[in-house]
Amino acid sequence: MKHKPEIQTKEDVLEAVVENDVKFIRTQFTDTMGIIKSWAIPSEDLDEAFDEGVMFDGSSIEGFTRIEESDMMLMPDPSTFRILPWRPTEGAVARIIGDVKLPNGKPFEGDPRYILKKALREADDMGYSMNVGPELEFFLFKLDGQGNPTTELTDKGGYFDFAPLDMAQDVRREIDYALEHMGFKIEASHHEVAPSQHEIDFRFSDALTTADNVITFRYVVKSIANHHGYYATFMPKPLYGVNGSGMHANQSLMSQEGENVFFDPNTPNQLSDIARYYTGGLLEHIREFAAITNPTVNSYKRLVPGYEAPIYITWSDSNRSSLIRIPSTRGKGTRVELRCPDPACNPYLAFATMLSAGLDGIKNKTDPGEAVTHNIFNLSGKDREDMGINSLPGSLKEAIDEMAGSEFVKKTVGDHLFNNYLCAKNKEWDDYKARVHQWELDTYLSVL
Repeated sequence: MKHKPEIQTKEDVLEAVVENDVKFIRTQFTDTMGIIKSWAIPSEDLDEAFDEGVMFDGSSIEGFTRIEESDMMLMPDPSTFRILPWRPTEGAVARIIGDVKLPNGKPFEGDPRYILKKALREADDMGYSMNVGPELEFFLFKLDGQGNPTTELTDKGGYFDFAPLDMAQDVRREIDYALEHMGFKIEASHHEVAPSQHEIDFRFSDALTTADNVITFRYVVKSIANHHGYYATFMPKPLYGVNGSGMHANQSLMSQEGENVFFDPNTPNQLSDIARYYTGGLLEHIREFAAITNPTVNSYKRLVPGYEAPIYITWSDSNRSSLIRIPSTRGKGTRVELRCPDPACNPYLAFATMLSAGLDGIKNKTDPGEAVTHNIFNLSGKDREDMGINSLPGSLKEAIDEMAGSEFVKKTVGDHLFNNYLCAKNKEWDDYKARVHQWELDTYLSVL
């Protein structure tokens, strides 16, 4: 079944379940880090789940609750109902995303989806809604004989290459079909710069729908790849010496009348003051929320000079070495592209912090400065210093230290998630720095 976009209510879902012989529903949400948590319920229990929720033990979920207050409840959102097209059509399986609640029905403040909804309410109070169009990259690797992931390449293709260099094109095509059946509008699907690297772009939508779609996208890509004997990874930098995987986030604000408020035909570059202030807010706060948009130790192996990843905190109309690029499209398509996020991030938290930073820029009329037209990668350190160009954090440790001192991020995500997120990331960093890595053995063992 191809997903019907008109499915919005409990009644729509229950009707689709009967029409498509759905036997099981996989209920889903994400933990603090953006990892999908899921369990299946029989379709006959779905009616009750819509009314009363599905109880689960929150103490076993990273960053959720203490053991003594573990009962939590998932309330399914009918608009997220999707049938899984790679499963049998007879006795079909569907997926539905939910909101995490406390037993008394109040929203759980540590639920990433709730945090994004809270940021969207702030935008609505200011008269805006947010659209996001992400560009997700990923690698397809081979599995070993025991079914474990490797970094063995599936091809040696490059940017936009076609068969025979793009050996996994059939897998990517099946992923495209599955996504379309689940309601996605695919805008581009192609081989990326690095060998075994791919990108699939889908049409922008409102921020909450897009965050749900990112979660769905990762789920679909991994599932289809596994069915073909491949492993799909959204790890930002799985291979040394080639480009890493990003998740550029194209974002715009719409007025209550449906007009793109970033567009102003009466300015030289047709960008409104709102677009400039929004950009200024992103530039001002990006170092504070980089630990969210780039959340792993490995994220900062991608954010290094020489591999097209933007690390310098500037904006430009066209310069791809800038952190923020304003694509040339104007009118309804006017948008701001933040180029540093990677696909390992929790999209709910990433979109919430981006939006809050932009809104803060609008409220405070934050000037982003002049657009940078130079290729920043070719500038010396002194040149960048003279031009006042700062850079993103160089490591996860630097990023979490920046976040720890940020009242802005704490206000955006709330005390509960702020403290639990930092605790988890500090543990991750401590574990990483205590390990002996292969580079150290290769560099020091034979000479010391």
